[in-house]
Amino acid sequence: MPAPAALFASLLFSLIGMAVCLYGKRSANLPLVGIGFALMGYTWFVSDTFWLYAIGCALCGGIYWFRE
Repeated sequence: MPAPAALFASLLFSLIGMAVCLYGKRSANLPLVGIGFALMGYTWFVSDTFWLYAIGCALCGGIYWFRE
């Protein structure tokens, strides 16, 4: 069973990914759509809590980088 911090990270970054994906679709910004899908999907493949937060924060930095 995953740690509570890992479950929280999965939920948090998946919700952020869903919001970014919808925003990117509405604004026709394909890099944001890709980052949104990456945020929603990477939690299925990463199980270590540290890496969940590290990758999630890096992808959220990508949101800042690719904003308009």
